[in-house]
Amino acid sequence: MMAPISSSRFAAAYAIDWVAGDPSSWPHPVRLIGSAITAGERCLRRPAAPAEELVRGALLTGAVVAAAFCAARLATHQGGATAEILLAWTTLATRSLLDQSSAVLEALDDGQIATARGRLAMIVGRDAQALDEPEILRAVIETLAEGLCDGVVAPLCYLAAGGAPLAMAYKAVNTLDSMIGHRDARYLYFGRAAARLDDVANFLPALLTALAIVAAALATGGNARRSWRLFLRDGHSHPSPNAGRSEAAMAGALGVRLGGMNFYEGEPSPKPVLGREGRCPTRCDARAALRIAGVASILVFTAAWLCLGWRETRA
Repeated sequence: MMAPISSSRFAAAYAIDWVAGDPSSWPHPVRLIGSAITAGERCLRRPAAPAEELVRGALLTGAVVAAAFCAARLATHQGGATAEILLAWTTLATRSLLDQSSAVLEALDDGQIATARGRLAMIVGRDAQALDEPEILRAVIETLAEGLCDGVVAPLCYLAAGGAPLAMAYKAVNTLDSMIGHRDARYLYFGRAAARLDDVANFLPALLTALAIVAAALATGGNARRSWRLFLRDGHSHPSPNAGRSEAAMAGALGVRLGGMNFYEGEPSPKPVLGREGRCPTRCDARAALRIAGVASILVFTAAWLCLGWRETRA
């Protein structure tokens, strides 16, 4: 049976994430999940009829998610509070999201656009080697908006709902989507189950992320009214049913245009423009997006922590 994490462990995990981030030299469960997906794909994916590819991809998706949940549940059962806090920490990414985005801006401030492209390539899937500064800034802002949902709000929600096991299952879903949930010829059918499951898992967190961005815009001097308006107007136009909500809210908060043409392995992938009346992003806009993302993270954590505390007092 799933149980929410305690408010004290929830707060401890969130605090560790803010202080320590995601040390690259430390083992991380998501890397193990990625290795399992790669091994499973090697065994299961092969050219076949669409229906068979769908079934094989669904089997891989179900197996990886179930294994992540069961492993986390076993670890928290055997390791107690320490294990749950550490596992919960690994599902959160506020510090790494802010640090990696800031590193791109620091390279631009130093006039090192090649370094900025290299750092950007570490956090986005699109081709970054030929991007100019406005496109780099657009990518950073879009990453902050989407990563706020995937790396912060959704894990916080699932920790509050079902503890570290449910949050780790969500991270498995998210990793599956990033690795095999593409709409290209290779994964069109094999990765469809992963992509659809990720859409479902992120539906409510994406809405909460957009609302948190609106609230954070109000708290940081952004345009909360415009953020709300673009969230309602443009949020549904993105090909991802969830990413568009947070990106549209961020575009409105900053008064910038997001979306447009991206390239993936040389192939064009046009996205609808969000906030078409806005300006091209500047470094000041990107720094404002960093502030908004940080404040939004704190707002969602605080709301979830208060809900956990209230539930404990009622128990």
